[in-house]
Amino acid sequence: MSERKLKDMIDAVRPIDRTAMDAARKRWNSIAKPLYSLGRLEDAVVQIAGITGNADVHLESRGLIVMCADNGVVEEGVTQTGQEVTAIVAENFLSGDTSAAIMCEKAGVRLFPIDIGMAADTKVPGRKIRYGTGNIVKGPAMSRGEALQAVLYGIQLVKERKEEGCQILCTGEMGIGNTTTSSAVACVLLSESAGEMTGRGAGLDQAGFDRKVRAVQAAIERNRPDPADPLDVVSKVGGLDLAGLCGIYLGGAYFRIPVVVDGFISAVAALLAVRMCPLAGEYFLGSHTSREPGTKRVMEALKLQPGLDLGMCLGEGTGAVAFLPVLDMACAVYQRMGTFTENQIEDYKDYRRLEG
Repeated sequence: MSERKLKDMIDAVRPIDRTAMDAARKRWNSIAKPLYSLGRLEDAVVQIAGITGNADVHLESRGLIVMCADNGVVEEGVTQTGQEVTAIVAENFLSGDTSAAIMCEKAGVRLFPIDIGMAADTKVPGRKIRYGTGNIVKGPAMSRGEALQAVLYGIQLVKERKEEGCQILCTGEMGIGNTTTSSAVACVLLSESAGEMTGRGAGLDQAGFDRKVRAVQAAIERNRPDPADPLDVVSKVGGLDLAGLCGIYLGGAYFRIPVVVDGFISAVAALLAVRMCPLAGEYFLGSHTSREPGTKRVMEALKLQPGLDLGMCLGEGTGAVAFLPVLDMACAVYQRMGTFTENQIEDYKDYRRLEG
């Protein structure tokens, strides 16, 4: 599939359905409780109605897609663990022995680990674009064609999940070194310095952190990615997990499925998608505020207000999955609670509209 085909899919994305949103807001305002009293949870349900085009919101069938890939920049000493950990954790998704897997089990979420570019062969399914990316300090992470393949594969995965009846998707990733690549991509897209957008990832001492900042800066200087061309950015200083996740976000917009953004890495991939397709941002839901320092700036650029602030920075999609039970509670109120009329209570006046 060519870049032209990708452009055609992006051009086919439409704004979310305002009629369905109005119907969902009317339903919320008829429920026998103070108006807007569930805050952003009400907004999330209204947004989902707009995404799906249906004010009858149901989220019983849901999935977490975890993109697994390796990053050559680990050669620069920017991580506390070695590249072999990616494969170990990825296989543990299959046995249910990871944080995300355990949380998915509790939240009723199907887990889909995907090998999009790990350096080793494992039992994890997927489409391995290549065996890990190149070291971005020494050259581009991958070719433009490989980045395109990863984006398109992400879109294909959304199509498959929709055909299975999935109603909402969470995003996650696993790949040692991917906070470094994410920081580099964020620096380019937001015109920020490496020092501002780089954090300590899974845990670095000061010397390791300094190496990481230098690696991000060196990668940008060496590869000179074009901030106006997101595919160029992710191919030069990004990773296959980021490109695949970008495809998940674009697929959510194309196939009209809400996609929950996880933490920093997931949010950077969402920013890539928005830079390719501005309307795609209407299809994203924020989940939590990651402890990574660049997260706030990326979320601001996405105009997302995460629902949770728990100091998390685990990755794997754990923050996105943690948000779903809260969203479930909002949906239960929306679907089951009686109205003012049914309870013979006078409707609240909507002063937001009256004063607006």
